[in-house]
Amino acid sequence: MGDDKKKEIRPLKELSAYCRRYLPAILVSLLLGGAGAVFSVVGPDRIADMVNVIEQGLTGSMDLRRIGQIGVFLAMLYGLGGVFGYGQQYILTTVTQRMSKRLRTEIAEKINRMPLRYFDANSFGDILSRLTNDVDTIGQMLGSGIGTLVSSATLLIGALVMMFVTNGVLALSAIGASVIGFVLMIVIARTSQKYFLAQQQTLGEINGYIEEMFSGQQIIRAYNGEAPAQENFDEINRSLYDSAWKSRFLSGMMMPVIGLVGNLGYMVVCVLGAVMAAKGTIPFGVIISFTMYIRLFTQPLSQIAQVLTSLQPAIAASTRVFEFLGEEELEDESNKTKYLSSVLGNVEFLHVRFGYRPERTIIHDFSVAVKAGQTVAIVGHTGAGKTTIVNLLMRFYETDGGQIRIDGIPIREMKRENVRRLFCMVLQDTWIFEGTLRENLVYCKEGVTDAQLDAVCQAVGLTHYVKTLPGGYDTRLSERSSLSAGQRQLITIARAMIADAPLLILDEATSSVDTKTELLVQRAMSTLMEGRTSFVIAHRLSTIRNADLILVMQNGDIVESGSHRELLARKGIYAELYNSQFEKGA
Repeated sequence: MGDDKKKEIRPLKELSAYCRRYLPAILVSLLLGGAGAVFSVVGPDRIADMVNVIEQGLTGSMDLRRIGQIGVFLAMLYGLGGVFGYGQQYILTTVTQRMSKRLRTEIAEKINRMPLRYFDANSFGDILSRLTNDVDTIGQMLGSGIGTLVSSATLLIGALVMMFVTNGVLALSAIGASVIGFVLMIVIARTSQKYFLAQQQTLGEINGYIEEMFSGQQIIRAYNGEAPAQENFDEINRSLYDSAWKSRFLSGMMMPVIGLVGNLGYMVVCVLGAVMAAKGTIPFGVIISFTMYIRLFTQPLSQIAQVLTSLQPAIAASTRVFEFLGEEELEDESNKTKYLSSVLGNVEFLHVRFGYRPERTIIHDFSVAVKAGQTVAIVGHTGAGKTTIVNLLMRFYETDGGQIRIDGIPIREMKRENVRRLFCMVLQDTWIFEGTLRENLVYCKEGVTDAQLDAVCQAVGLTHYVKTLPGGYDTRLSERSSLSAGQRQLITIARAMIADAPLLILDEATSSVDTKTELLVQRAMSTLMEGRTSFVIAHRLSTIRNADLILVMQNGDIVESGSHRELLARKGIYAELYNSQFEKGA
């Protein structure tokens, strides 16, 4: 029970600490809301005075001047209350939207500081849900909850005080009817919290599953996987329905409970007040003011119930958001000063050891020296560790042992940004983002002219495609654009050529192009590789016959190395791989 209480309080503490910079504005808004509530509480007492003056006038002369004075005072009172309420809402809306914006920004910045291991273990849809749904839930609660909670509490306390000032007996009677409601509200709030947390978690899960299914529609339909995919979705959807139904049903019970409390209060005041008025114990105006105080007493209870209802999903959302913001980040490298401004291109792997999980080592003892300007091809069966070597070279992951050096400097001693600036990279999986063709080609590269774009597109065989576009380089593309797999690959290859970095990585860069286009790309790549150290991962062994050094990997180790002719003559694993693709030989 204690652990559950801590889990419930912790996100509130973290959220409160996060709101600290906005505290002055929040305090001003709360003061405005409290003042407005005080004005609302004072109003019924003045109305009671007006009723009493009118009642006295029925049996004598009507004091219209006094009635007018009270009316003007009430108009000013309620007018100021409205102005203060407007000011409170304006400030809170501004603060909460700024805070939501800051939260989204920090999550986006956090993503850039997260190790890739995290994204291997968590779905993109769940992360997206934290960035959108959870942040919006927190913002909505803060925008409407904080001000409502303070003004309602002020109204509740003020109404309670005025009720006792007006008549203690009626006040105790009304409060007695409300005790049941308070107890039920607490029970309902505590019970529904676990279901709200489950709802937010399942919402992230279903977002992740939908993202996977949308991106894999072609494969799902090719393998007739619609039915299993629908079954999996239905299972997650049922889980979401179950948690959402329970959480909303329980929280929805608060309003009927508060309504019951209010009606009981009205009934007690009316019956007991009528008896006391008949006996002459209280004037008729007291009953009028008390019925208004009952409304002012039960209305904030209703509002507090609504705040508690919105607080439950907000606590769950805060748990997920601050849990993500608290995840382990990449090592801080602000103290690293080594920087390669001019690069020769010598690369060394010295006894490198690595595993994606501590208990499973993939690269056992990888050592190789690559001279500047050489083209190194890495081949092997699927799962041999080829792409892992590239990931380590780019510092997407850190080695568990050994060193990787560029021009004699260990890459761990350089900032990641510096290391990655040395490479241009083409992956097997293409990436086309929402933007113009020009923006996709010159990604993060400034000062690229149309003449340079023309030369690169000519080299990779994109010129004809560019000419068919209505806006040329300024035609907008997106993931939904009708681009063939080959065209996508050519765009990413052109992007790497424009980057013009001193080191080059090609990970199955020609896997999606046809034979004719492959020849064009190979000629363009040969030009690009001149004077650059290049690492090529390829299953099509025909594309690496001219490599200076071919490394054959098996189970994370180099089992063969040499040139194409040397390895064929050795009649080992490479020759077996090559001949399986070209039965007629080299």
